[in-house]
Amino acid sequence: MRFSDLIDAVRRNPLDVTLPAEWGQGRASFGGLVAALLYEAMIAQVPAGRPLRSLAVTFVGPVAPDVSASYQVEVLREGKAVSQLLGRVVQNGEVATLAQASFGASRVSEIDVASEPAPVFKHWEEGEDLPYIKGVTPEFMRHMSMRWTVGGLPFSGQKSRTMGGWIRLRGDVKEEPLTEAHILALVDAWPPALLPHLSKPAPGSSLTWTIEFIQPLQDLTTLDWCQYHVTIEHARDGYGHTAAAFWSPNGALIAISRQTVTVFA
Repeated sequence: MRFSDLIDAVRRNPLDVTLPAEWGQGRASFGGLVAALLYEAMIAQVPAGRPLRSLAVTFVGPVAPDVSASYQVEVLREGKAVSQLLGRVVQNGEVATLAQASFGASRVSEIDVASEPAPVFKHWEEGEDLPYIKGVTPEFMRHMSMRWTVGGLPFSGQKSRTMGGWIRLRGDVKEEPLTEAHILALVDAWPPALLPHLSKPAPGSSLTWTIEFIQPLQDLTTLDWCQYHVTIEHARDGYGHTAAAFWSPNGALIAISRQTVTVFA
């Protein structure tokens, strides 16, 4: 089932959505997809002209594949320019994911500060491909195409503080505008930056995630390669704190991301 098919499903009925096992990540569904669908449920209740500015996600527990879940939204406040919403993914009567979102319209401002330039990456054709390998990589990786250009692959024993490369959707992808929902999935598809430090496989996942969007979004499609770069700021006692950014193919900043990740090794 394509990413676009799941987006259509949550738009039709956010209170009854089942994610197939092909979008799995161990015993859970892929967190980036869960966040993307929750965003879609939220934006449906926001006035036009208020794009997503910030999304803070807590992964309370796994959203099991092949089991119905409800994507619930509560409007906390709607001001003159900003809407604040709370979203929940509820499965089997328990909250599995929480998200607080801020949507805001543009306003006239005297302040205009450009972002820092993107790091210089090797071209995606020169990057090391992370293939989908059944039983080895997460199931959802069959839908993602990654080209590694910075740091080591997971479980390679490389101790770099940085990791990154290029990413886009893989397979039978419908070419359509790249939206916030796609970006959520593409950013969270990258494994925790701590995993290359390990020399053998061990579980790792996101605990909390905050992502901010540079609006308006770049004029990109689902077939465009985008750049991702993450830095480990601190890691100890099974937890790591990382900061990342996501850029267009020509180096325009799209999103800024922070995660607290857990590693069981």
